[in-house]
Amino acid sequence: MRPEARLSLKNAAVECALGRLLPTGGTTIDRAMRYAVIPGGKRFRPLLLLAAGGCFGARLGLLLPFACALELIHCYSLVHDDLPAMDDDDLRRGRPSCHRAFGEAAAILAGDGLLTLAFETMAAARVPNSLLAAKQEAMRAVGGRAGVRGMIGGQWLDISLVPEKASRRALDVINSKKTGALILGAVEAGALLGRAGAADRQAMADYGKNIGLAFQVRDDILDSGGGAAGGRPARPDQTALYGLAGSRARLTRLVGEAVGAIDRFKERGAELRYLAGLLLDAGRRAQDA
Repeated sequence: MRPEARLSLKNAAVECALGRLLPTGGTTIDRAMRYAVIPGGKRFRPLLLLAAGGCFGARLGLLLPFACALELIHCYSLVHDDLPAMDDDDLRRGRPSCHRAFGEAAAILAGDGLLTLAFETMAAARVPNSLLAAKQEAMRAVGGRAGVRGMIGGQWLDISLVPEKASRRALDVINSKKTGALILGAVEAGALLGRAGAADRQAMADYGKNIGLAFQVRDDILDSGGGAAGGRPARPDQTALYGLAGSRARLTRLVGEAVGAIDRFKERGAELRYLAGLLLDAGRRAQDA
């Protein structure tokens, strides 16, 4: 079966599992939590975790709770990112952002609910006794990448950035944390649950770091010329500092380095290479548009 077909099946499994995990009650918070997650985006982070774990033979049922937890964390971050105190965005995925649909208080609490549900889900995941230590390490990896040294720290740097002081280095630090940290956590957790050795985990980390930066470069290319989505002025992005042509070249380089890092996995890394290629394809479509 081709990598894209395998990933399509895994995506369907993620959607089904998320539907079961999310609350189905009629409270405002229940509805806001489901609204923030379903229907969702491309589920890139959970698919990365599933592909990384699958590279080392981990079964889908073992990996799925952790993949869903990553998506819950990602969606919580989007809900909070859209708030007036943060990016002040009125739209998310083509419809009113969570705080516009349910109010700010409900959106804040729904985001909190998604974050806590993520860790409840990972804690409740059943693993063999031989994998209990790996489960703990995977949870620590996800928590660390989502926290103040990772995604949250990057969000603060992002909203604190003075546009006049923006530089390529500053932007890379922000993007490696705000966007890249959770992507890195996805492949780290997958490798840990797959019982990968130290050298293989390092290769996976090199892949994840490059993919994390590439993901943001791709987004900046797609968003170029669009301006701010909400009331807050947009900060300088990759295209402002590198130009469109420079950003496309950087995207190609980052994806190439990511794929090169997993050459050692040969056919086992086919899904990871396919996911990396999706970023490159999106950048090329933007160039042709």
